[in-house]
Amino acid sequence: MKAVIQVVGQASLSVEEKLISEIGKGLVVYFCVESGDLDEKIDYFAKKIANMRIFPDENDKINLSVKDVGGEILLVSQFTLAGDCEHGNRPSFFTAEEPKRAEKLYQEFGKKLHDEYGITVKYGVFGADMTIQQTNRGPFTICLEK
Repeated sequence: MKAVIQVVGQASLSVEEKLISEIGKGLVVYFCVESGDLDEKIDYFAKKIANMRIFPDENDKINLSVKDVGGEILLVSQFTLAGDCEHGNRPSFFTAEEPKRAEKLYQEFGKKLHDEYGITVKYGVFGADMTIQQTNRGPFTICLEK
């Protein structure tokens, strides 16, 4: 599994020019499931992202989590994070999980963030061609892989 986590002031996601999801302050999490990823990795990713201290406190120290600031998460399935560009100029996505299982784990991940950590999670549309607009803060971007 892989995730790219970006701190945002706001973000919105549309499909075919129709607004699907939007958040205020929080995180945009681009999430990828790779072949052979164990379901248990969801626990690690949810705990890590929910508690990751990447927001500034009152002293402008990076010391607060998305939970601490009352932020939301826009969760976007992103199989292209599995892209291998080592050979040639066209990425290979052979390590990406098959769509049915990837979507199941994507949904479970969002549910765990909400149910266990109390974070409001908004979703993209799995497998769709999405347009995402976001206002990055910092910028602060973390790549998480396990």
